[in-house]
Amino acid sequence: MAVDDECKLRFLELKARRTHRFIIYKIDEKKKMVVVEKVGEPVLNYDDFAATLPANECRYAIFDYDFVTEENCQKSKIFFIAWSPDTARVRSKMIYASSKERFKRELDGIQVELQATDSAEVGLDVIQGRAN
Repeated sequence: MAVDDECKLRFLELKARRTHRFIIYKIDEKKKMVVVEKVGEPVLNYDDFAATLPANECRYAIFDYDFVTEENCQKSKIFFIAWSPDTARVRSKMIYASSKERFKRELDGIQVELQATDSAEVGLDVIQGRAN
């Protein structure tokens, strides 16, 4: 599976310049390529991100989570989320699962990885728990 250059470019913008809160990627089966589907502005929050994940289709996502530590330090973690809902087509789930590691290698700087099949597995409480 090829990776569109825009995927890497948007990730670098998120990582280095904090110009995005999240990025949603999808696999274009006709082109046999991972492409950027949606980019979330820095002012958006977790709820905006969660609302963009389709209920019946697989996606890859990057979420930049800002938080404050117990020592009152402002921190950020970059999450890679493999979204594969139970209701997605089996073929789609297989394509996303088999392409995940190759795609992740293209995005240098991922700090936490999550695999999610429903919204509870990628809830804000899970993100908060994994950030610390």
